[in-house]
Amino acid sequence: MAKLQNKVAVITGGASGIGAATARLFVKEGAKVVLVDLNEEKGNAFEAELKEQNAEALFIKANITSEEEVANVFKQTIETFGKVDVVFNNAGIGRVHSSHDLEYSEWRNTVNVDLDGVFLVAREAIREFLKADGGVIVNTASMYGWVGSPGSAAYNAAKGGVINLTRSLALEYAEQNIRINALCPGFIDTPIIPEESKEALRSMTPMKRLGKDEEMAKAVLFMSCDDSSFMTGNTLTVDGGYTAQ
Repeated sequence: MAKLQNKVAVITGGASGIGAATARLFVKEGAKVVLVDLNEEKGNAFEAELKEQNAEALFIKANITSEEEVANVFKQTIETFGKVDVVFNNAGIGRVHSSHDLEYSEWRNTVNVDLDGVFLVAREAIREFLKADGGVIVNTASMYGWVGSPGSAAYNAAKGGVINLTRSLALEYAEQNIRINALCPGFIDTPIIPEESKEALRSMTPMKRLGKDEEMAKAVLFMSCDDSSFMTGNTLTVDGGYTAQ
């Protein structure tokens, strides 16, 4: 049987990159997927693509930093599919900027999306899981939640926060059959990485290549299905050996 047969999965940042790759894999494993993203054009196009493949998919435009919009995501999911089983809490932003020149508004925006937004989505998911028989959350952190990176103070701080938020929530709800883990990707070959930067990132990675969206999706699938049924409060670092240095 497929690993997510008849499961309903909400994926934030689901219109592209790791989110889209995960949605494609989840659908192959029997899930119905709810794609959450700010990019309406990409979201609608991806929903149509999945439906053409006879998948059950729904796109919802939402800003994860808005309590109202996050609540509406889960409301629409329940109305459409009747339940939610898995949440891939994946939406995020990041940029490199010297800390002494970093405007506080930029700091707040990064932390607001990458940490506050993750909390808001997790909180709403937990509220639904408590009404049911539990559920699974996978939060996207980063290898830069473990190690520092010059010019990425806000991003590093937020992703470190996601790692410890994951631990805290996992312990709080372990007895309610709610499993919460985090994915820590390394350098992944996505459109947001400029072509001129890729060779340098490859050279910084012990495996001398960038990761693939599909490789991250497989890690998310593992944490989302019963293969990881005794795993909670943990992080899975998939970084080609970067943090082992």
